[in-house]
Order: sequence, then C-alpha cells, then structure tokens
Amino acid sequence: MPPSQAALVSLSPAELSYLRSTLLQVPPIRLDHTKGPKDFRSMRAEYDVLPGANGSARIALEDGLEALVGVKAEVEKSQWRPTPAGRASRLSVAAGDVEMKDGDEEDDGQGKGQVSWVEMSVEIPGFRDDDALPVFLASMLTESLLSSGELKDRLYINSRFHWKLYIDILLLSPALSYPLALLSMTTHLALLTSRLPALKSEKDEDPLFDDDWDASVPLYPKEKGKGTGSKPVDRPPVIVLAMAIGQNIIFDPCKEELAVADAVLAIACSSSKTSSTGSRIISIRTIDPPSHLTPPGVPNSMNSATGGVAPASSADALTQRELLATSGVWTPPRGGMKRGLIGQVVKMVVETGGVAEEVIDALQAIEVG
Repeated sequence: MPPSQAALVSLSPAELSYLRSTLLQVPPIRLDHTKGPKDFRSMRAEYDVLPGANGSARIALEDGLEALVGVKAEVEKSQWRPTPAGRASRLSVAAGDVEMKDGDEEDDGQGKGQVSWVEMSVEIPGFRDDDALPVFLASMLTESLLSSGELKDRLYINSRFHWKLYIDILLLSPALSYPLALLSMTTHLALLTSRLPALKSEKDEDPLFDDDWDASVPLYPKEKGKGTGSKPVDRPPVIVLAMAIGQNIIFDPCKEELAVADAVLAIACSSSKTSSTGSRIISIRTIDPPSHLTPPGVPNSMNSATGGVAPASSADALTQRELLATSGVWTPPRGGMKRGLIGQVVKMVVETGGVAEEVIDALQAIEVG
C-alpha cells in the first residue's frame, strides 16, 4: 500500500527531477550531503519511560518524528487444544481435570506459544484505529515479531497459564515520513528492556510470582539456560527501509527521497548466532512509494504555451512521455525492483558489519540493565 497522504511532499515536477538527478549520482548526493547511502538519521532514545509498564521506550529522530512504545504483560488461562498425543494423557476434559506432570519432566515451552498471546495496536495522530495505515503498520510489525516463534514461546508458563503481551505503539508526532522503521526500532528497544516477575511455582501449579521486582527476569535474556554450552537467544527483529533509485540503494530515506524512489523495501532482520554473518533476514516486503502518485512534468514539446503540440489523447501523451523518459522531465516511475538489486540489498543488510548488525548493536548499546 502507498504511504499516507501525510507522508506525501508538495514538490514540483522540476524539483522532483532535480532531486532524482542528484540521487542518481555515484555516489548519490542525499539531501543531507553529510550522509552516505547506508547512514541513518540521528536519534535520541530512552527506555523505562512508563513506570507502570513491563517495558517501554521512546525514540525521537532529528526530523521531529517521535514514537513511544509500552509493553504490558498479564497472566491468562490457556485454552486446552486437544491433540492425538494429549487425549490419552488427559483424565477428563469435561470435568476440567488436568494431569500434573512429574517434577523431572522438562516443560520449557519450546514450540508451545500461540500467535494470539501477542496483541499490538498502533495509534497515529489524525488516523482512526481502523484506517489503512495503522492497520498495515501493526500487521507488518506483528508479522516480524512472531515469525521466529521465539517471543511467543517465552510467554509460556505451563500447560494451564501463559503471559498475554500487549504492545501499544503511539506515534507522538504527525507522520512526516513513513514511520515503519521508527516504530520497529522503538518496539525493539521496549521489548529488549521488558522484564517479567520471577516465577516461584513449579510445573502445572497455579502461577505464583516473586514480589521483588529486582528478582524479575528479562523477556530477552542474554543466554538461554546456564552453562557454557547454552544456546543464545535471538534479539527482537528490526525493520529497516531501503529504496532503489536507478542502480543506487539508499537506506533510511526521508520523505523527500521517498518521493522520487523507484521502489521501497521493508526488510525485517534479526541477530542470529547460528548464521555465519551474525544476522538473518526474517521477511521482505515491498512498499508502494509515494513517487507513483506524483504528477508528471509537461515537456515543452507537449506544451502549447511554449510552442509545442498538445497530445490529442491520453494514449498519445503516454507514448510521448515514454520517449522523453531520459530527457530530464519528471515522470513517475513504474514497476518494482529487479532481482539483482534485491540480492544486493540483502547482502548489504546481512553481511558482516552490515546494516542489520550496526542497527541492532546500536540499540543494544542503549540497554544498561
């Protein structure tokens, strides 16, 4: 879907043509000439800003875009879903009896989490909750969080109870540019600093928690289990935006740069200790850039006011614009991104020292707890 109308910019065809010509240079000349193709806008970040939440974070970009995320966890009773192996082990489903497990049996919740245990909402000033933009953003963020299964599995308490995670995302400023990357990074930081009360009960007993908040456990610990051979836990994913213009690839584009983009990709990436590069791609989505909605320029050959001949029909106008595509007159781009450019974007994201590693390491450096 295209970005919202608030993200569109009011630039004339001449300004759009000039901006596109500067971004087509090698290397591209961005609006902020001090930034390279892989440089991100500077930001101010803080966490634990909401005292009543299990985790919270706030990030403000240099262009005024600001987001706040709060994470709240509640205990819910799980609904029993019958399985062929579970039917024989249950005493009486109708009576509500549950077979207690022996203390020696392991119940780490691996693969037992459910998608419904995570609920996310996105609020944007000037938009209803059921508008296309908030619904699309919430769907993209939820998809990236639940794709690996790590988060929902960590919400498992026992066969009778689980944590229900509520993630509330609020864009504090108007949507000056496409806010997907900002919301993703703020959610990443909020989840990274979220903590849950320590569990004192065992197995299928009613959950009993430690009242001491200092004894709480992080939702994303540094290691799973104890010992030198323990398996590290992946961090929450982060979504980065990459735009293609010609053969150039630019990360974290601003709203003016999006107005001349040929195609835009939303790449959800995460750190992974099992990968040779330390990062992995979770999902890739295309986003219809606002450049497709910009009005085309009128060349002098088609302008009767400058001695040209106006086209007789829309088909003639389209044919003449196709012939003048390389003349410098602004024409909205059509089509998407070629496979070669997509492969180049993926390599720039997941390679050692790439975009994913830089962004995730920068967000982890903010956490001091």
